[in-house]
Amino acid sequence: MRFKSSIRNVNNFIKLTASLNSLGKVAWVRLDNDQIRCTVIPEQGSQVWAVLAIDAIFDEDYTIQSAAASNTINLEVPLASLHRALRSAQSASSASIRLTKKDNLPILSLTILTTTHLASSSHKTFDSRSFSNAPSQSGARRDTPTDGPEFDLAASLLDEGSANSASLSRETTITQDIPVRVLSAALVEGIHEPRCRDPDVHILLPSLLQLKSISERFTKLAFCSTNKSNTGFQGSGGPRLEIAANMHGGLRVGIKTEGLRIESKWDGLSNPELDAGRIEGGEEGVKQHPSTRMKEVEGDEGWALVRVDGRDWGRVLGVGRFGGRVIACKS
Repeated sequence: MRFKSSIRNVNNFIKLTASLNSLGKVAWVRLDNDQIRCTVIPEQGSQVWAVLAIDAIFDEDYTIQSAAASNTINLEVPLASLHRALRSAQSASSASIRLTKKDNLPILSLTILTTTHLASSSHKTFDSRSFSNAPSQSGARRDTPTDGPEFDLAASLLDEGSANSASLSRETTITQDIPVRVLSAALVEGIHEPRCRDPDVHILLPSLLQLKSISERFTKLAFCSTNKSNTGFQGSGGPRLEIAANMHGGLRVGIKTEGLRIESKWDGLSNPELDAGRIEGGEEGVKQHPSTRMKEVEGDEGWALVRVDGRDWGRVLGVGRFGGRVIACKS
């Protein structure tokens, strides 16, 4: 079993681990010839099933070997430890990662190369005049033309001294070891992504940072309102946000308690078209899809609504640091 690669984009790797770490402590990472799969299944809250192209993080020297099909390797990785190690490589000139053993225990070894440029503390000064009119030890003066070989030697020494002081640098190699657990194929074969029914609405969300800020503010207001009224939230450890969307570019995020009702609304958002090649039944499947039928519905009946735990929703929106577009599907 072997895995080794240079890291193409350290910042993307840091953003990925930060997003996953906000939702769980441990990730199941599945590596193979074609892609990287990251899965987080906490005891409570939202699950993560992420798929990335290899070149989104790793370089062309990506190497993986195992006895399993497609050279698959399954690892259980502590996200906090991996995230801390990657942050130390943020300003590195290069970084690589490999699967190895230490004290007969599997580890991910992160090798970081940093370059520090140093200023020279000693300077040599040469005066070209000393080569042309300097007296000899016997007291005689040598009248050497300024364009002679002695003058050229002085200029050469000055240039060499400047180049040496400018190129003075030091390289440092740092190694970070992250303990992992290798998972057998038999152990993970029963873990499958949950199946969801076809969504009634799919919509391209606005800026996740903006949405996260608004959602967290609403959640805090709901907590304050609840504490003042001394009432609890039924069947939940916290306030539930109401998230509604339609197939005409509309999105609403709000919250209701006994003492508070507040809502934010977005218009003009995008509802991406379905790809017939990925829908069962092709073109006919697209025509019969619930979201296609919802396009024909106007008014309140055209809105699909879900209620989610406010704090858990805020953690999910943390994926916004990874960038890209996010499509929400509501059933």
